[in-house]
Amino acid sequence: MQPQRVTRSDVAREAGTSVAVVSYVVNNGPRPVAPATRQRVLDAIKKTGYRPNGIARALASGTTQTYGLIIPNISNPFLSSMAHALQREAFSKGQVLLLADSGDDRQRELELINNLLHRQVDGLLYTSVDRHPYIELIQASGTPFVMLDRVDLPVSAILVDERAAAFQATHHLIEHGYHDIAIICGPMDMLNTSDRLNGWRDAMQQAGLKINEEWIFSTSYTRPGGYAAAQNMLQGRLPQAVFCTNELQAFGCLRAMAERGFSAPKDIALVCFNGTIESEFNVPSLTTVRQPIDLMAKNAIEMLQNWNGEPTCREFAFSLQIGESCGCHSDNKDPSLTIKR
Repeated sequence: MQPQRVTRSDVAREAGTSVAVVSYVVNNGPRPVAPATRQRVLDAIKKTGYRPNGIARALASGTTQTYGLIIPNISNPFLSSMAHALQREAFSKGQVLLLADSGDDRQRELELINNLLHRQVDGLLYTSVDRHPYIELIQASGTPFVMLDRVDLPVSAILVDERAAAFQATHHLIEHGYHDIAIICGPMDMLNTSDRLNGWRDAMQQAGLKINEEWIFSTSYTRPGGYAAAQNMLQGRLPQAVFCTNELQAFGCLRAMAERGFSAPKDIALVCFNGTIESEFNVPSLTTVRQPIDLMAKNAIEMLQNWNGEPTCREFAFSLQIGESCGCHSDNKDPSLTIKR
């Protein structure tokens, strides 16, 4: 037999005060409570073992004070940096952020969405594992949501122009004088892969350079993926440079190069996409596209809080952070140099 749940009436009786006063102490308002009375209530809470009923509070207020965050893989440094920024911003607004990691599994993603909707979260922040997010399910629930990347649907989203960013990263290699440029991209069924691959193609074509289809290596956005793709790349005619479409792929690529006695930028120059602080401390430091994560997180939370049902898309400027992997810094050793768009 389960013990009877302690209520605010029990606390009020123990403290010798009213239930309303207990509520004021628990909720820190809306009315002030005298210090001595407040302490009696806190002592009574400790003695009785009272725990506030969050579910009842949510039913009464119409809010759970929680947001859900659905991402493909928290081990990705970019996604973990974004999650950290979102958590910090949500907390500053009095919200708790529930993390749901789908592990790059579409079925698990669906189950996590249903779980968060069942918990009646106040809003969802969402990045899907592929180009087929479960938008209709979320819309049917009436839950506010913001996508954390581009989707081909009229929904609220925060994003950067990934095609333009990939163009700039590739163009930077071309400015170094590299003509033979390979690309290690993500899975072909992902929309951001298409954007980054097209940006690479745009830069090559604008410069009048030949696109070698054999130098397109599609793989997962992981270290092992980058490592395996680079192993394949190193078996044929070597490119002068490579554009890795995320930071983890770049780390895997550098490992494969090192095992063959190659280094960047001496043998093969390298730039990547979605760099984090890890890129700055790698050896060599990576030239990488950076997104304004803190600003994007701030806007995403604001969009949920000001939700009116109308799709809102906010695009943010990216920057190309210059490191050593592309061949820069031979004379200039300032790792803070960036090229902004």
